[in-house]
Amino acid sequence: MSLKLDSTVTLNNGVKMPQLGLGVWKVNNSGASQSVQWALKHGYKAIDTAKQYGNEAGVGDGLQKGLAENGLKREDIFLTTKIFNGDQGYQSVLDNFEGQLKRLQTDYVDLLLIHWPVDGTYLDTWRALETIYKSGKARAIGVSNFNITRLKDILQICSIKPAVNQMEYHPLCQEVDIKNFCDENNIYLEAWSPLGGGAVLSDTRLKTIADKYNKSVAQVILRWDLQNGIITIPKSVHEARIIQNADVYDFEISDDDMDEINGFDADKRSLWYGDFFWSGNPDGFKDSVDVWDDEPQFTK
Repeated sequence: MSLKLDSTVTLNNGVKMPQLGLGVWKVNNSGASQSVQWALKHGYKAIDTAKQYGNEAGVGDGLQKGLAENGLKREDIFLTTKIFNGDQGYQSVLDNFEGQLKRLQTDYVDLLLIHWPVDGTYLDTWRALETIYKSGKARAIGVSNFNITRLKDILQICSIKPAVNQMEYHPLCQEVDIKNFCDENNIYLEAWSPLGGGAVLSDTRLKTIADKYNKSVAQVILRWDLQNGIITIPKSVHEARIIQNADVYDFEISDDDMDEINGFDADKRSLWYGDFFWSGNPDGFKDSVDVWDDEPQFTK
């Protein structure tokens, strides 16, 4: 299986998307700017953010600096952002999306996702995404954290099929039913939190497999993603780790080891939404933009 850092998958509308990129959840604006610059310096072609992360301005700053520093053009980079829960609804999405583009310092994004399926609004929000897509301000559109029922709701009313469903996905949380449904409907599954936090990285079974390939557990997980056809966006704010996360193209996991890792699924979500039962808006967590300690030159 021949892969490299700029390897792409082809979405259902023909747009090519890098299979590995940088995520910036829980990174402040200055940290996001620096991480994006490092990622572009070391060959990454995809960056994933969201309004809810509170760091679109930092990503936009890092993107502009990284493009200039590395002789790149905007079209060389695949940029994803997401619709904030508080902005959902047809007209509200259209009114607020322009602000997202301004913060990102771009006139289009490559992929625009509904961040969460907020009950009562996500169908109208999808219609707004179709309008944005038709305007050329998003090259592809999709969803995040959608289960099969909600994906079916979208498929019943859409004129443009979602290209991507972004989910928590790692060896202990493989979302097999959702992955199979997405495969059947030509929707790519994209992994957020692909490294799954401490519970996954400290798994002794994965450590045994990683030692066999002389790789870290994180590198084995990311390679497992790639070989499973998953788009993956590991987050890091450390240059050395950003480099290490991309160093997954000089080995291939055997079929037997792939099958073994596939058997580790325990439906174990590692992060704060572990009790999320598709109620649309659990715990009120996503009703406000996260604000992290930051430098004053960035606007939220």
